[in-house]
This record gives sequence, structure tokens and C-alpha cells, in this order.
Amino acid sequence: MAEDLILLADDEEISREFLAEALRMCGTQVVEARDGREAIEKMREQAFDFVFTDLQMPHKDGVAVLTESKLLEPDRPVVLVTAHGTMSVAIDAMRRGADDILEKPVLMEDLELALTRARERGRLRRENAYLREQSVGPDMLVESDAMRAVIDMIARVAPSRATVLIQGESGTGKERVAAQVHRMSDRANGPFVKVNCAAIPDSLIESEFFGHEAGAFTGASKRRVGSFELADSGTLFLDEVAEMPIALQSKLLRALQEGEITRVGGERPIQVDVRVVAATNRQLAQEVEAQRFREDLYYRLNVVPIHVPALRDRPEEVVPLARLFASRDIELTDDVEQLLVAHGWRGNVRELQNLIQRACLLCADGRIDADLIRPWLGNDVDMDAIAITEESAPIRAGRTLRDVEAELIRVTLQEFGGNRTRAAKALGIGVRTLFNKLKALDGQSANVC
Repeated sequence: MAEDLILLADDEEISREFLAEALRMCGTQVVEARDGREAIEKMREQAFDFVFTDLQMPHKDGVAVLTESKLLEPDRPVVLVTAHGTMSVAIDAMRRGADDILEKPVLMEDLELALTRARERGRLRRENAYLREQSVGPDMLVESDAMRAVIDMIARVAPSRATVLIQGESGTGKERVAAQVHRMSDRANGPFVKVNCAAIPDSLIESEFFGHEAGAFTGASKRRVGSFELADSGTLFLDEVAEMPIALQSKLLRALQEGEITRVGGERPIQVDVRVVAATNRQLAQEVEAQRFREDLYYRLNVVPIHVPALRDRPEEVVPLARLFASRDIELTDDVEQLLVAHGWRGNVRELQNLIQRACLLCADGRIDADLIRPWLGNDVDMDAIAITEESAPIRAGRTLRDVEAELIRVTLQEFGGNRTRAAKALGIGVRTLFNKLKALDGQSANVC
């Protein structure tokens, strides 16, 4: 386990040497600064796990060091050391973000305790950051005009408080769109709470949304906080919202309109500040006509509609997504990329991700080739995506394979205005492979290009 790297700022040489040696005895590395200005310079040049700083120093004091540390690394613990340990100093330091305060002369056991608390706070902050990243996920991969339009819409509506309704086929990435709305909003540092309305039994869904008080029903032995309260100051993502029982829809409508909820078995309304993003793979307007979904709730959710296109409508993203899903040390061959682009992807991005993960587990020599995945794709292949037609590449008896290949490359390049990237994609090969074929054609390459 790597040692913690600590920045220690103290203008008193004897005090600084004592603290530095004591911190090293606790299993840390220490970089010393003789005043606040030097400490700030070192923070800007190097990353530290923790900062220990004296409060009273020339040039820049401990409060300035604390402020700069929080600007550079908001989650980095800062411990103030002071010989002026009054209550007012402590309160002011805590308000400014100090994690702990030590009073001079510093006792070894107090220093060890402060370091232990700093390590624990650092661990919890890293863990929270990781969990937030796992909840929200990474940025979306965007390689098509269709998805650029989606991102443009997200950028326009995310800063508002408007409710968003995301519609699209199953597996298109509606949750990723919802997470992007959250990430680009002023609630990005708040919670992102996900609820799958189709996965919760009807008898428990009200408690899942609004929580319950102890004794509200059989088995409710203690109070439970619901998703609305958990999402307070953040975003609540309601996936498969069309599956919500009709009886709960009126209560959801009230929560959206009034900004308050009441726990099951409770009497006191609770104010919540929640931005709701809903998603469904159904046509909600048709559900309203069939009287399976409340019309007033539909209009309340459908303030900003966003449609996520199917993967077959954004073929430019198939190969980049496949490479993203593949392990770092796994190579996708040109022939497998051709098959992936030609496949219909009825299961959309989820189907692609599952297939690539399976291929990574079963491939040999770190390469995924067409022979491995072809049996999994069935007959759902769009031959137009391979761009080989009788008109573009006439095949007649007596012509050599070399001539046919040269002719096919020539007409494909001509079709795409000489754009090798688009031509290679239409041919189902990589750009590098196309370049090598052009070189191999020698004298013919001048005519082909």
C-alpha cells in the first residue's frame, strides 16, 4: 500500500521538524513548506493526500492555505494546527472547510488521531465519488448525427427544472441519457436515484416511492425513507414509467405538482426538491388512449420529450461502442467489424454489449473474429450495409479476383467522393486494410484513387 503524501506548512522550524518526524513515524511521506505562500506554490505543483498547516504564518496564513487547497482539491482533508485554539478560531476554520484542528504543543496521540480521521474521511470521499460515478456512469459515446441531436437537446434542457420524458426501444441507452441530463444540470453534485417501476411489486411500490413509517403495514418494523426523499436536491429517474400501477399515478402527480410527499402511514407532508426524469419503451400517448395511463400525468411528465434512436439508425456508433465494451487487450478484426455493422441489433446497445462481453470471454489469442460471433447473429443482417451490389461491382466469368476487387474499390471510392474512411466502412474493412489493398494493387491504385 502506497504511503500517504502530506504537505506540512509551518513557519516555526522546531515545530515543523517535530511534526514532520512524527508524521513520518505514522507511515507517511512529508513535504515541508516554510510559510503559507510556499505551501500554496507546492500544492499547485504537486498532488497531496492531506494538508497539515499552521494557522499563523507570514505571507499567507493557514486560512489562505485551507482555501487554496479546497479550490484545487475540494475533497482533500485539511488539518489546521494553531497555538490560538479559541472557540471562535475553531468555528471559523470549520466553516471554511477544515477537517480537524490541533492545538500546540501537539501531542503524539492527538496527531495520530487526527491522521486516522483524515485517512477515514479521505477514504469515504473516494468511495462516495466512486459510487456516484457507478450510479451516473461515464459520459455518453456520440458518433452519429442522431445522437448529437439528443446531446444538443440535453444541453438545452438540463439546466432547467423541467421534467423530461425519454422514449425509445428497449436497450437503446435511455438510462445513459437520463444520467447525462443529471450530469449536465446544476444538480450534478446531488444524488441520482434510479427506480425501475416494472421491477417492484404493486404492493410495495408506494413505499418504494414515498417511504413508510414504522407499523404502517405488516412487516414495517421501522421507518423507511423512499426514493423521493433519497433524491432530494438531485434527480429521480423513473425507468419503465408506463408499468406504474394506475392507483399510484395520482399520488406521483401530486408529488410532482406540490413538491411534497407523505410516507405510507404518515400524516406530515415532507417537502422535497426533486427533478424527475422518466423513461419508457412504450408510446405513452397510446397508453393514455387505452386508459392504462393518466392523461394529466402524461402531460406533466412530457414537458420535454427526448427520443433515443435505435442502434440500427446510428450505425456509425456500432464499432466504437463495440471497442468500448471490449477489454483493453482484445482486438476486433476487420471482418468482425463488418458483421457488426451489418447486423440489425433488435436488442440495440444492450444486445451489442452482451455479445461483445461474451466474445471477450470465449475468444482465442486476444482477437474476436467473424467465425466466433457469426453463429450468434443469426439471419438478422442488413446486406445493404455491406454495400456490395451487382451494379457497383459487375462480376463476369473470366475476370480475375484482383480485377473484381480493384473495380469494387474504385466504384466505392467514387460513390463516397474519394473519402477512404466512408468507403472502408461501406466495404466492411478498416481504413488501414483499404490503404494496404490500394498499395498492393500497384499500378492499378492510380486508377482506383
